[in-house]
Amino acid sequence: MQGSLGNTIWTFFYSVVLAGLSLYGLHRYVIVFLFLRNRNKLPQPLARFEKLPRITVQLPIFNELYVVERLLKSVAALDYPRELLQVQVLDDSTDETTELAAKRVAELKSHGLDIELVHRTDRTGFKAGALTNGMATCKGEFLLILDADFVPNPDMLLKTVQYFTDERIGMIQTRWGHLNRTYSLLTRVQAMFLDGHLLLEQTARSRSGRFFNFNGTAGLWRRSCIEDAGGWQHDTLTEDLDLSYRAQIKGWRFVFLADLVTPAELPVDMNGFKSQQHRWTKGSIQTCKKLLPSVWRSDLPLLIKLEATAHLTSNYAYLLLLLLCMLMHPSANGGDHSRWRMFLVDIPIYLSASLPAVVFYTCAQRALYPKGWLKELLLMPMVLALGVGLAINNARAVIEAILGHQSEFTRTPKYGIESKTQSWKSARYIPLKSVLPFVELAFAGYFLYLLRFALVNEQWLNAAFLALFEVGFSYVALCSLAQWVPALRFPGRDTGSPLPA
Repeated sequence: MQGSLGNTIWTFFYSVVLAGLSLYGLHRYVIVFLFLRNRNKLPQPLARFEKLPRITVQLPIFNELYVVERLLKSVAALDYPRELLQVQVLDDSTDETTELAAKRVAELKSHGLDIELVHRTDRTGFKAGALTNGMATCKGEFLLILDADFVPNPDMLLKTVQYFTDERIGMIQTRWGHLNRTYSLLTRVQAMFLDGHLLLEQTARSRSGRFFNFNGTAGLWRRSCIEDAGGWQHDTLTEDLDLSYRAQIKGWRFVFLADLVTPAELPVDMNGFKSQQHRWTKGSIQTCKKLLPSVWRSDLPLLIKLEATAHLTSNYAYLLLLLLCMLMHPSANGGDHSRWRMFLVDIPIYLSASLPAVVFYTCAQRALYPKGWLKELLLMPMVLALGVGLAINNARAVIEAILGHQSEFTRTPKYGIESKTQSWKSARYIPLKSVLPFVELAFAGYFLYLLRFALVNEQWLNAAFLALFEVGFSYVALCSLAQWVPALRFPGRDTGSPLPA
């Protein structure tokens, strides 16, 4: 009786989790369909400016010792009339970055560039606060926002500004490129993650009339759009997503330029990558809580409301994935593993969780690399494994957002890494330590036990899934812990006192 009740309870919770993952898996298919249907519907400017407008370039930075000079050099090379260009270095730094930036700003100013360093002594509002502060002295009708690790191409402004001839356009987003894509296994897998979002999702949503979001950088805003939507707000960790939805609810239209690439540096360390993922995940759920009711109260078409719901709630999938990890034991163990269980448990997990991801990322790589996409697919198992390995980190972010737990905007450390010959291990910015890698290591040990059981009992399909979980948790945990070992982090010499990221 107790065994029967236990199986009933397990089946109920398992079915709920599987249904949730199935819905998010189905949504990936919808995105792929919308992308393929609209990929040739290229956006075109409505007209051309008879006289180019003034543009302000805003550069929000915080402790960017290794990349601030590269950023300023690339901005100074922008091909746009100097009399129509203003540059604001919005600096909240607490280290030598301020002094270094001030020196470079003075040099560029002496060469005729309208550039100023706006330094704050506090981080009120974090990035959103810095952008708001810059608006007070902003001269441009349009604003280009660039994070410190981005390197815009010289023709970026000339290729984007003409879209603003349509007065309904409030924001133009370019696609991120990857300066250090081939640096390591981690950066290659990250690039595949971002390619799926930045190509498939943004293209599908923008060209089908759905809502999509400013990615926080490498995009231009109409100043009046920002003001009309209520300005930058810092009650979420994703001020970009928040403002994007408020503006689109007000009726503003956005343009995504998939073929215009703005290169950027990917995080090269696991803890920096996890910190970035935590911030993005938590911020998206905070924005969901804040704005999803407004979406449904609006008079927007039903399809837009449904897509907005899928978009804003998508990171709940990490919470479902964590619950799935906790429910894996009944499906992998037990003496009655039979054909019906394979059809009820193993195959549904594959169809609802893994297969949509494979189709999604394959479509992105094929679109970006028509001749070399098959080579990229060799990394697909690692893409799936890393997605699983992030489950604890990102599920924690979801839970914190649900509970209303407030946290600071933690920047992702950047080290100016562009080639394999460069090393970041002696950098002065260090990630904050936590107990999370030990939890991930415990999960790795648990799935090693389940994998061994599946192999001993010849449960081959189940073993394939368990191997992804084992590799994912082991890789994320061990890479995170390796950064805390002094011998690994600071080989050979000391470059000064480490600074928190």
